[in-house]
Amino acid sequence: MAIDVDKLQEFLGRFVADLGATFAAGNVVIGHRLGLYRALAAGPARAEELAERTGTSPRYIAEWLRGQAAGGYVEYDPATEAYSMTEEQAFALANPDGAVYVPGAFVLALGTLKAEPRITEAFRTGAGMGWHEHDEGVFLGCEQFFRAGYIANLIPSWIPALDGVADKLRAGATVADIGCGLGASTILLAQQYPNSRFTGSDYHDQSIEIARKRAADAGVADRVRFEVAPAAGFSGTGYELAATFDCLHDMGDPVAAARRIRQALKPDGTWLVVEPYAAEEVGGNLNPVGRVYYNASTQLCVPNALSQPGGYALGAQAGEAAIQRVVTEAGFTRFRHAAQTPFNLVYEVRP
Repeated sequence: MAIDVDKLQEFLGRFVADLGATFAAGNVVIGHRLGLYRALAAGPARAEELAERTGTSPRYIAEWLRGQAAGGYVEYDPATEAYSMTEEQAFALANPDGAVYVPGAFVLALGTLKAEPRITEAFRTGAGMGWHEHDEGVFLGCEQFFRAGYIANLIPSWIPALDGVADKLRAGATVADIGCGLGASTILLAQQYPNSRFTGSDYHDQSIEIARKRAADAGVADRVRFEVAPAAGFSGTGYELAATFDCLHDMGDPVAAARRIRQALKPDGTWLVVEPYAAEEVGGNLNPVGRVYYNASTQLCVPNALSQPGGYALGAQAGEAAIQRVVTEAGFTRFRHAAQTPFNLVYEVRP
């Protein structure tokens, strides 16, 4: 077999980039946990100065900073031996409440990889692994990463893209947030629309416990209720709005969940479906975003679906046609592509 040296070097270049990113993930999480990015965003610093700001070891900080600079996550000035952050780096790395928060994705990734032995065995057996069985980094990182996208899009663009929904929420509506996780989406809606009432549900009891605390901390517990319930068994009826954020594809039986949502909505109600961005064909997803989603889906979404009854395992790259088939089978008659971002597709579903 003849090896094309140029093609080999090109492939090895991709490998080195991936390996560096894999090792760097742990250091991004360290920067997140210790507040290193926030401290550096406050102003340039040498390693000793950043260590003093953060109460950490100078030797560890020196090595951490060198790796961050090599990866382009911080800047290095050889003349002063000081490190700094650009406005863009600080925007993405230093503000957990901003519209982008990169470290949350790495918390999610590291938490996910702790299950690798079980997922490897699942490849052999076809068994599933439930969301609730993962390391807590999965729950916390998922919320930290996706919450930023919800901050950037949910109120400014997704709700306005739905026919008449913003007016209903301002006047006072009842809302069901199904598969709410730690409640980030529920709380954001409650903060924006104080006249409305919200019920968040998730089958994972630990997530609901955290969601209740966060609602209290945010001052919206008077209009938000959280319950432990599966997607096909949440309580209540007569909702003006139901929402599923990045979770329908994770379900073993999304059709059963969709039928329950249809039963729970008012006749003129709306279901907001937010799903990962995906093209209809595999070839359209062979890009950096698709790579993230396919690999995460192999470790999280497909195993969770296979751990539940229902026979579905849509995966994170299900695409619009697959989601439309689910809602149509459940009895919905109106389906519209309402909005999108580089990471999400947003659908308006009506009875």
